[in-house]
Order: sequence, then C-alpha cells, then structure tokens
Amino acid sequence: MFRSTLTGLLAALFLPTVLHAAPAPPAPKTKPASMAVEHAYFAMGCFWCGESDFEGRPGIKSVTSGYTGGPVKHPTYEQVSSGTTGHFESVDIAYDPARISYAKLLDIFWHSVDPTQSDGQFCDLGPQYRSAIFYRDSTEAKAAYASKRAIEKSGVLKKPIVTLIVRAGDFWPAEEYHQNFCQNNPEHYQSYREGCRRDQRLAQVWGKAAAKPSMH
Repeated sequence: MFRSTLTGLLAALFLPTVLHAAPAPPAPKTKPASMAVEHAYFAMGCFWCGESDFEGRPGIKSVTSGYTGGPVKHPTYEQVSSGTTGHFESVDIAYDPARISYAKLLDIFWHSVDPTQSDGQFCDLGPQYRSAIFYRDSTEAKAAYASKRAIEKSGVLKKPIVTLIVRAGDFWPAEEYHQNFCQNNPEHYQSYREGCRRDQRLAQVWGKAAAKPSMH
C-alpha cells in the first residue's frame, strides 16, 4: 500500500510539471523546392538546334525533340522529312515557371529563328521546317501574339514575320538517336550547324540580339 500511495504522490507532484511543460519549438520553416513543371512547344527548324538553344539554361528541366502540328499518329523521322504529314520538327521544353517565365522562353525562341523565312529555316527547306509557336491555352496565345507585336513594333526586322502561332496538338517524341544530339554527337552537330550557316543568318536578322545556343 505504501508503494502505491508513494507512486500516487509522485505522480501528483510531477503531473502539473508535465502538463505545463513548454511545448517543443516548431521545426524551422524551409522553403519547399518548386515542383511545378510546365511545357512549351516550338518549331525552330532543325530540332537538334532547338535542343541546344534551350538546354542548360536556368529553369529548363529538359528539352525533347519531336514532331507536332499534323494529324499523323506516331510519325517517323522519314515520314516527317517527306513534308507530307503536316508535322513540324519541334521541341518540347519542360521548365520550372518559378525560375523562367513563358515570356522569357518566347524571347529566346524569337531570337533563335529567322521569323521572316517562310519556306523553312536556314538551309532546311520545306513546311516541316517552318518556325512556329504552339500555344496550349489562351494565356500562352496572348503572350505569343503580344511578343510578336512587340517585335513588329520595334522595327528590328526588315521583312514581315511569317512564324506561325497555332494551337498545340499531340507531341510525338522523335527517335532516340535524335535526343540530346548536340551532346551525343558534337562533331556531327557542329558540322551541321556551321554548314547550315545558322548563326551567321541569326546575326544578320537580329544583330547583337541574336540568341547564342546555351550548349554548343
């Protein structure tokens, strides 16, 4: 009985202390990493160059070469290259909107293409190589048209803009050997880019404002 009485007294003495003990301090707040990923779709002529124009920039998660704009499902490179599928060589840019805005992507796009060329891009000719912006919603459409008007108003271009601005459809990734071509086949890529005189033409069109590929 003494043991039970003593235990009860000890509990009574310590219970208030337990009940009134200061709560544990809250864990320090940490800013969560941005988990949002958005996608932007552009046609820029050769998709190898489209990849290198965007890859490695802050906020860019990945760039995938592929085909979009036409009705053919699961198109192949050979089919798209024929110019009969309605598809464009294009890129799917996965990006973090907290680190890079869609407006910034548009700015990079415009200064990486010749918006005045209607028969393709640079040395690649045919409808499959035309430049285009594929918007996913009204917000992107407004941003695309606003960026186009701003360039037209600036007077920097000597000819009218013929880049297409159209609603995005299905995007079909290109064959694996086309992905990350600049990194996986640097000599072939560099030979193509120089032979096509892409950077020389960009300098003629945009002057010092011409975009420089983030990976070269």
